[in-house]
Amino acid sequence: MLELLFIIGFFVMLLVTGVSLLGILAAIVVATVVMFIGGLFALTLKLLPWLLLAVAVVWVIRAINAPKAARYDRNNRWRY
Repeated sequence: MLELLFIIGFFVMLLVTGVSLLGILAAIVVATVVMFIGGLFALTLKLLPWLLLAVAVVWVIRAINAPKAARYDRNNRWRY
């Protein structure tokens, strides 16, 4: 809701200062793209500790459940 009020206020202020309608629409498109990219970057930084924790957990689980190398394998044809 607050974002919508920001866009409406942005539109009205540009209209009051005498910017053309085409300029207003271009400014709104550019501002939307910049805010979208900034939001994705902020979300990535916010989730980074959790992503690193997930990678560490998977690494530990794979290290614990790693198959043990057999010293003697009866079906190994290439041992001689």
